[in-house]
Amino acid sequence: MAALRVISVASTSTSFHCYPSVFTKFKSSPTWAISFSVTPLLCSRRAKRMAHSIARATLGLTHPNQIEAPKISFAAKEIDLVEWKGDILAVGATEKDLARDENSKFQNPILQKLDSKLGGLLSEASSEEDFSGKSGQSTVLRLPGLGSKRIALVGLGSSVSSTAAYRSLGEAVAAAAKSAQASNIAVALASTDGLSAESKLSSASAIVTGATLGIFEDNRFKSESKKPTLKSLDILGLGTGPEIEKKLKYAEDVCAGVIFCRELVNAPANVLTPAVLAEEAKKIASTYSDVLSANILNVEQCKELKMGSYLAVGEASANPPHFIHLCYKPTGGEIKKKLALVGKGLTFDSGGYNIKTGPGCLIELMKFDMGGSAAVLGAAKALGQIKPAGVEVHFIVAACENMISGTGMRPGDVVTASNGKTIEVNNTDAEGRLTLADALVYACNQGVEKIVDLATLTGACIVALGPSIAGVFTPSDDLAKEVAAASEVSGEKLWRMPLEESYWDTMKSGVADMVNTGGRQGGAIVAALFLKQFVDEKVQWMHIDLAGPVWNDKKKNATGFGVSTLVEWVLKNSTN
Repeated sequence: MAALRVISVASTSTSFHCYPSVFTKFKSSPTWAISFSVTPLLCSRRAKRMAHSIARATLGLTHPNQIEAPKISFAAKEIDLVEWKGDILAVGATEKDLARDENSKFQNPILQKLDSKLGGLLSEASSEEDFSGKSGQSTVLRLPGLGSKRIALVGLGSSVSSTAAYRSLGEAVAAAAKSAQASNIAVALASTDGLSAESKLSSASAIVTGATLGIFEDNRFKSESKKPTLKSLDILGLGTGPEIEKKLKYAEDVCAGVIFCRELVNAPANVLTPAVLAEEAKKIASTYSDVLSANILNVEQCKELKMGSYLAVGEASANPPHFIHLCYKPTGGEIKKKLALVGKGLTFDSGGYNIKTGPGCLIELMKFDMGGSAAVLGAAKALGQIKPAGVEVHFIVAACENMISGTGMRPGDVVTASNGKTIEVNNTDAEGRLTLADALVYACNQGVEKIVDLATLTGACIVALGPSIAGVFTPSDDLAKEVAAASEVSGEKLWRMPLEESYWDTMKSGVADMVNTGGRQGGAIVAALFLKQFVDEKVQWMHIDLAGPVWNDKKKNATGFGVSTLVEWVLKNSTN
């Protein structure tokens, strides 16, 4: 990532079901264990480096635990809430739903009915708990008189219209289930007035997504951990039938990709090397071999394609680069669109000779510098399960490490990308854009019409947009609208940034076509302008800088950001 260190000169690149684990099991998927593929050794030096690569993958004798994925069933039901039997009945309520009459009784029919069944205890208890339905509020009450052991009230705010609100409801339910060690839970809304049939479907999907991701804990590297007890989740009052069942299955498939993405990013660099990332990509293709194929290029093959920019970054590491190309093709029907998803794949970024140092450099988190590639592979996993028609998708990752050694790239070196353009490296910590340069050229050569690349590229983007919003850069208004529409459905936050061409003046070199970093100001914009140099003008292209939302600093875990939006975008292209 161009240095996440926001105080540095130039925006160096950071260059950053239920459990489909990178190395675990999700439902019918086979159990995944770390494995290594040894390609034919072409020379003694290559042999030494590959042997070192395998040794490095077990550095510290650390292996992820094999965790059995819990099997959670989801169902949509139309039954009376007071008749439902299970551990927790959760009701999402807005501030309006909590309105009371002159006798301090609920006016909302559903809450009124529950309260009546409980002899007024629900209204009494919620008053004592000062529950008013505000967003973020929740309370779990153990009250006798219903089929459920507990009732959870979850605040939805003044009104409900967003995916985020319903997803938060699901997350709150998951938290309650963990705390109570619940096996069976149900979720209902206090009011569905004003919700269209489509809104009910999307609401149910968001609740399931929130609950699924909320119940997930990545315990692969802990010696002891609690196993989730949740077995089933019922959605009450939002309809039944094949349409909502399809929607819930879709949510489950997308969550599988998100969790896979999270586990890739969470995996430490001594476990997830470029070789292991390539193996995980191959396993996805093997699992969904009816629609996915894999082509992993080694160093010699990348040299044949003249990927000098990418290879220069990986030259210092004992773990050799692996160029990953998965291709999705539906089993039948006409291909109407050809798309490419390109992800930055730095499994560790030391900064190279411009080493990351000092407060705020985040070197200890640079395992997340492959967050873009994780989102791309998570999307591949989800799409392998969903199997959309009419669209061909290429998933491309130039995986490597940015390390320091006598063979490493130095400041002042000039490297040549596969489209012939030369780059003066004035900062080795702006390495992500160097790898993406060759990946974007490769993507264009696949004959695609649209490309979306994702990268933990700049600390400057975090400064501009904070930790929860990704920056979007594209010269195409049409593509911007498409991805924005997809993010509205996914609930992931994106913000379109300008591609100010005049800033390119800071990227001029006296000895090459360009340098790889400009001035400190506008660092995220300049990084996007750099990538633009490697995209065919006939191809619609978007760059997403997710350096901020890739990681949840409070939870100290990966977020899986990007997967949901990518899947939704591909599906929209499959139906156009």
